[in-house]
Formats: sequence, C-alpha cells, structure tokens
Amino acid sequence: MDIPYKPPDFKAAAFNCPICNAYSHQDWSQLFYATGKGNYAVISDLEWARCVNCKKYSLWISGQMVYPEESGVQPPNPDLEDAIQEDYLEAKGIVNKSPRGAAALLRLCIQKLCIQLGEKGKNIDDDIAALVGKGLPSRIQQALDIVRVIGNNAIHPGQIDIKDDRDTAFKLFKLVNLIATVMITEPKEVEELYGTLSESQREHIQERDQK
Repeated sequence: MDIPYKPPDFKAAAFNCPICNAYSHQDWSQLFYATGKGNYAVISDLEWARCVNCKKYSLWISGQMVYPEESGVQPPNPDLEDAIQEDYLEAKGIVNKSPRGAAALLRLCIQKLCIQLGEKGKNIDDDIAALVGKGLPSRIQQALDIVRVIGNNAIHPGQIDIKDDRDTAFKLFKLVNLIATVMITEPKEVEELYGTLSESQREHIQERDQK
C-alpha cells in the first residue's frame, strides 16, 4: 500500500522530503553562532531539518520553510498529459513567491485536464458537471466551487485573482491530482487487473452481468 503524501510540516517527525520527495524521518536542530571564548548562542527562530533518506537539509524561519523554495507540493500525477504536467510544475516552482500566479496556472491545468478527459474545455462548469455524470465524485465538484474554479463567481483559467492565497493554491494542486487519480489512474489500474483474468473468468463475468 502506498504511503499517503505528507507535505513538509514544522517540527514533524516525518514527511515527504522537499528535496528527494521520499517519505522519511527528519532530524530537527537549531542553529547556533559563536559569541567568543567558546560560547555559543541560539539563532532565534531559525532551525533546520535533516532528511534521513537523502541527508540533505530544509531551512525553516519562524516555522516556515524557506529552503528549498518548493514547499509541500506533491508531484503531478504521471497520467496527466505532458503539457498539464509542465504547467503544474511551473506552478509548483512559483507557489511560495506568487501563490496567485500558481493558482492561475492550476486553474488552467484543470481546464486542460477536462479536455484530456474528453470534454470541450470551453466552460469548466459544464465540463465538471459532465465528469460528475461519468463518475467524478460530487464532493470534488463542491471542492472546486470552494476555490472558485466553477460556479457563478469562478475565475477564468489563467487569470490572476487577488483573493488567491497560498492555501488556495495548495488545494488546487491536490484537486488536479485527485481528478486525475479518480478519472484516469484508478480506471486504468482496474482495467489492468481485469486483464489478468483468464478468458473463462471473463466469460463468466459477462454471463453473470447479462442475467
């Protein structure tokens, strides 16, 4: 069973390393400076976490990770088309500096993902409604409404919204991957499992379903 992605979190004993991306234990320590004559003092509000897996460090100031800059974002679902993954990764690279820019890119990702899933990509509200009819959980539709992707107050894909913040951008990262998982990855995995059945087993299933 895959371990759920856990973003970097201040003082957490373990999370997905922002450098190697592995879920790993983190050793925390404060930084000190020499005051002279063999004495040292703590640098206030500055700490680092050392990843046990890759042996590299993340740097935190006042509980916020400042290095590396990409903080707490899960990699894009590999079943996304390359163009969507490129936009996702661009958003990942700027989310701390420009959460509004990242959110605009992620809304564009959702529009492109609708096209990948066979929708028109012109009206996200209509596309998402159609996807719900195809099996997308209605709760995802509600979550998209919360971050103003669809509905009467939706922000057009690619536009900057001055109300967007880092929390909104992180929700959009999660939603892009979640839609891809539900609509692409999981059906593909089920199809692969079904393909391992023998011909007689598949015939039995077909006969059962026709009753």
